[in-house]
Order: sequence, then C-alpha cells, then structure tokens
Amino acid sequence: MILKSGGIAAVITLTLFSTTIPGALAQDSAGSACGTDRTIDIAEMTWPSAAALANIHATILEAGFGCSVEIVTGDTVPTSSSMLMRGTPAVAPELWTSTIEEPWAKGIADGDVVQLSDAITDGTVEGWFIPRYVQEAHPELTTAEAVIARPDLFADPEEPDQGRLYSCPPGWACELSTTALFEAYDMEDAWNLFSPGSGGSLDASIARAFTREEPILFYYWGPTAILGKYDAVQLDLGETKPDVYACNTDADCDEPAGITAYPSSPAVVGAAAWLQEEAPAVAEYFTKVGLTNAEISELLVYGDENQADAAATAQNFLKTKEDLWSTWVSADVADKVKATLN
Repeated sequence: MILKSGGIAAVITLTLFSTTIPGALAQDSAGSACGTDRTIDIAEMTWPSAAALANIHATILEAGFGCSVEIVTGDTVPTSSSMLMRGTPAVAPELWTSTIEEPWAKGIADGDVVQLSDAITDGTVEGWFIPRYVQEAHPELTTAEAVIARPDLFADPEEPDQGRLYSCPPGWACELSTTALFEAYDMEDAWNLFSPGSGGSLDASIARAFTREEPILFYYWGPTAILGKYDAVQLDLGETKPDVYACNTDADCDEPAGITAYPSSPAVVGAAAWLQEEAPAVAEYFTKVGLTNAEISELLVYGDENQADAAATAQNFLKTKEDLWSTWVSADVADKVKATLN
C-alpha cells in the first residue's frame, strides 16, 4: 500500500530512525525493478495537479516497479529545502522552481539534487481569459487592448455602464499583478476590478458564465480543472518583461505599474541525487512523465466534477489514460500496474 505521512518532519524522522513501514512492498534491490530497498518518498504538494501527479507516480512505482513508496505532504519551499539538505523527499513530481531559483540551481551544481524532466512540458499558464464563444462572435478580441476597448460586451451586472474584470482572490500574489495591469491599462474609467472573495467564488462565477454562455473577462492560471472543463482563450498581453512583473507583484515597489505578460513558471520533476544513483530505472522513468497543460487540466476535471481526492483522481487517470502513461514504462511494468487497478 502507499502510505501517507503528515509532512516533511515525518520523513526526517523516518530517515533518522530507519522505521520499518508495515505493508509497504519493500524488496531486495537485486530482485526488484525498483533498484533500491530504500523507501521512495514522494511529495504531494498542496495544489490539485501536483497532488494528483504524486499519487499517479506512487502507484506506478509501487505496483509496477516494486518500490517501497510513501506519499508525504509538501510545499515548494519546505520540500525543496529538505531535499537539498537531507535528500528527502526523494521526488517532487511538480516543483515550481521560480521561487527557489538560486538555491535550486546551486543544489544541482553541487550534486545534491537532479532535475529529471519538465513536469509541465509546455510551461505553466497565467493570464487573462475570455470564452471562446465570445471570441468566435468577435474575432478581433485577441488582445487585452481589444477587449478593454469593449467594456459593453463584458458589462458589470451591478453597474451595467462599466465592464467587469474578475480578479484574483484577496491575498494571493496574482491579486497584485492583476491590479497592477488594471492600473497600467488605465481601465478605471470604464471598468470595475471585481474581487471574487475566494478561489471558489471565482470558479463559481466562471462556471456560471460559461453555463449561460455569457461574456466574462477573468484572470486565471493553469493547469487547472477550470481550464480543462471550459474552452477559454488566453488574451495576448504582449511580451513578458521580468523587471516590470517583479515590480507589479511587489507591494513595496515605488515604480508605476507597467504592462507585461505573465511569465511562464517552470514546473519540473525534481529529485534527490541519490535516486539517480541507487534507482536508475526509477530516475529514467521520471524523465518520460511530462504532461502538457491541457493533459493535466483534463485529468483534474474528474476530481472537480466528482469531488474526488487526489488518490481517486490518480486512479481515474490510470484507468482512462492507459495509452498515455503506458508510454512511460515497459509493457511488463504496465501490466503489473493495470492488474492492481480496481
């Protein structure tokens, strides 16, 4: 079985005291496709895509490779810090490195960690979106400037003579960036910047508009279930200007807000260096597991529509996307995984 722990501290305790994990499929390295009898702990991050990926890989490693596997709670900074300093967790299947760029690069250079592949092969997505049915009715609406010129199409229900831009939830970094762009585009006179109050409220507003086939201009990011479920078109915000974006997202920056596209943050499969040395077959597996934004968003739709947790979402992916994940492994490994699926 795949075991879950409460977090990084549990992994450290596990490592220090060599605790035996009851029920795990520990095997002699000589007789296992895994290559190591050390437990491979996989970080389950706090956002849906990373959590689902952790469970997908855990199932394949345990059932297909015969590895002893543990899923541990993680997040970008604590997971990467523990991996760099202690070699645990062994794998972070979706590690966004933009916020840990310097220590991560140093860890690679020092041989403490390895970057096995891109978890999201076409990069993360962030920006302003409109429904495709709106763009099909108005083909000229491909850029932010073109949409901003038509507040009448995106009327605020509470103030119909103004357009409405659905912003990011309060307290999120994207609230700063969206507000800055709203100011940089001089939208104040003809548009309202609407705060949805929460991520759930933003999702509900988007779902309601698409269900009714109404116009909506909104901030969003991917991979996510929303972008997997609804056919939204990302608007062209021009070139990405890292310095401008950095200022736009810094509440203490004194420079005026500027126009810039959102940068695509790299999301990689990161691993402790020992994994590549002790379990080369597993490390090789992780070089093949990249998915596109659209593929990840699609797998998240199941969890969203069925209120399924990460484990159930992973099971659904393994059952319905065999043609995709089976390309990551040998036929023998694929057969072992399929035999365990309910």
